[in-house]
Amino acid sequence: MKKRVVLVGFDGAEGLDLFGPADVFSGAGRRLGAAAYEVVLASERGGLIALTSGASVATRGLASIRPRPGDTVLMAGGADRALEVAASSPVLIGWLERAARVVRRIGSVCDGAFVIARAGILDGKRAATHWSSCDRLARTYPRVDVDREAIFVRDGNVWTSAGVTTGIDMALAMVEQDHDRRLADSVAAHLVVYARRPGFQSQFSEMLVAQSAASDPLGPLVAWLRGNLRASLDVPALARRAGMSVRSLHRRCLEDLDMTPAKLVEKLRVEQARTLLTTTDLGTKAIAARCGFRSAQRMAIAFDRALGIGPRAYRVSQARPPL
Repeated sequence: MKKRVVLVGFDGAEGLDLFGPADVFSGAGRRLGAAAYEVVLASERGGLIALTSGASVATRGLASIRPRPGDTVLMAGGADRALEVAASSPVLIGWLERAARVVRRIGSVCDGAFVIARAGILDGKRAATHWSSCDRLARTYPRVDVDREAIFVRDGNVWTSAGVTTGIDMALAMVEQDHDRRLADSVAAHLVVYARRPGFQSQFSEMLVAQSAASDPLGPLVAWLRGNLRASLDVPALARRAGMSVRSLHRRCLEDLDMTPAKLVEKLRVEQARTLLTTTDLGTKAIAARCGFRSAQRMAIAFDRALGIGPRAYRVSQARPPL
């Protein structure tokens, strides 16, 4: 049966928060040769809404959409002021509260988490949002367990994704849940998504990748680090590669990344180890070696510092649930 996906926006919404998931779900239908999903763009009053890009899109009013048990509802994020207006709308919040009691899945993309949190949907739930908004979400809604690492989170029937493009990753995971991995991979290939990212993958990489401007000396350094984590990475060697003094590298890392060079290396190694733990059957010793840790014990210490959990327990906690 055709499944309905309601993507909720507002004046000032981020277009990719809406169009990314919309293209995933509509693409799944095209791959199947049937309309597997009915994609509905919605807003409080309906009609045209202006997006952050300056484009406008036609939407249906929420009053005309009655939540159904098979629905998926996703709230888009957007510009800060526009998001505050949306989160203060009794009509929108009331509709989301009703939907949460009925629909199969409900969630948000990027800072849309603030809107569904206002509706109480994230109370007691683990949730993701854009890395730059994690602290604000935690302060504003202390009952939400903010996951600062994941690019998307599934907690029961509540799904939340991090910054902008991660809505595509989350939507692909939903397609896999509804159908199978082959279909999700086919949609990803059509969208030229280089690699489907699992939900546990750290947003930290996205933050670092963004620092790729030629004028930023940390961008090339981080790109090199990610491909050379097995090497002996002492700070003086990193400073030479970055073309700066040890003191300057230390200061730049603290200013730009809020961590020392040594912590940067450790965080990148833990990130790679997390990926290998959840996507391969390699043992912890082999993974430790691949990621540049001197031993499985050193990797376990780094995991405990970063995540408060050891590698084996992490692998068990991130095991793929049955679809």
